[in-house]
Amino acid sequence: MREKVLHLRNVIKRFGGRTVVDIKDITFGTHGIEGLIGPNGAGKTTLIGLISRKVSMDQGQILYYQDKNEMDISKKSLDELSRMGLVRTNQIIQDFESLSIRDSLLLSLANSKHEKFYNIFNEKELRKNTEKEIEKYLDYFNFEDPDGHALSAGEKKLLDIIRCMVLKPKFLLMDEPTAGLPHDQTDKVIELMKKKTKEEGMAILIVEHDLDLIWTVSENVYFMSEGEILIKGTPDEIRKNKTVINKYMGESEC
Repeated sequence: MREKVLHLRNVIKRFGGRTVVDIKDITFGTHGIEGLIGPNGAGKTTLIGLISRKVSMDQGQILYYQDKNEMDISKKSLDELSRMGLVRTNQIIQDFESLSIRDSLLLSLANSKHEKFYNIFNEKELRKNTEKEIEKYLDYFNFEDPDGHALSAGEKKLLDIIRCMVLKPKFLLMDEPTAGLPHDQTDKVIELMKKKTKEEGMAILIVEHDLDLIWTVSENVYFMSEGEILIKGTPDEIRKNKTVINKYMGESEC
């Protein structure tokens, strides 16, 4: 088991007086790949949003561990988290339609002084330093035209994943990372995730409704319902748990 990467304490989020997330005490990152599952409306995507600071907390504390240093990231910005190695994919893909696939990836690697479209096109050193890294992923996923635009939903999904990977995160949050992808590309994403956790020590938390994927790739699984994480354990323990079966999987999945 690895050292924890995230520790959530008394994290609460309410919408319109309704509590949608209520986490008393939980740690993430103690295994290479962890899964977060639960029924629709359980609060999974909101929880990911709280961790990544896309959603503000009503109360609580999120601690991030880096090089044995404990940091409270409860009030950090998205950009600060990215620089610290905490990155997330998007459930709904947001793309720079005016940029090519290659230039969109280049922008994701740019530091603050280069993060303007007119700067990245003229920054030769940035291009030189990142070219090989970008090319490696474009070749891996066999993009038909890297100098064109991401046209299909699948290409945009892959582009979003690559954007995260080139940032070399320590902790990667993935919200339905393979939804809409063909089987061959799904297999490549899974292979890449396993490689990153094994060879580079990356920790990954996946929110996913595809239970076959969760059982296949996860070393540890959290079950969330009605805003709370009720159970955690190995995939085999979770899939056989009566609470999970009754609240989520149904008796037919038993």
